Amino acid sequence: MAAHCNITTCRMTIRVRYYEVDRQNAVHHSVFARYFEMGRTELLRTNGCDYKTLEDSGLVLVVARLECRFRSPAHYDDKLLLTTSTGKVDRVRLEHLYKLERTEDKQLIAEGSTILVHVDREGALKPMPKIFARIDTNK
Repeated sequence: MAAHCNITTCRMTIRVRYYEVDRQNAVHHSVFARYFEMGRTELLRTNGCDYKTLEDSGLVLVVARLECRFRSPAHYDDKLLLTTSTGKVDRVRLEHLYKLERTEDKQLIAEGSTILVHVDREGALKPMPKIFARIDTNK
């Protein structure tokens, strides 16, 4: 497991698959939560870690809040660029920020954020582990 997650931004491309679109050929709103999870997973992997290793060590992060602002539709076979960044990190919360653009024309598709919290196996809130960069334990 990584000692600290110092890399705070990563980018990945996503090709819109047929099963992700609705009858209007637009990406269904429920898919954006999956895209955001893909970005968080890739950011963690970029830092030399993965969720399986974290969870096997007893560290469980759960989504406490998810927000998404839809700006423009994406369609089947569009190539999208997802930028995932670490936002505010404090004693109990880890925020991620997302920006999704179509690569062809740089059109903004969606922006969003998530708040993750650390819980034990019984679901009780725990302090955020120190492996995450920029944690101010005085808050």
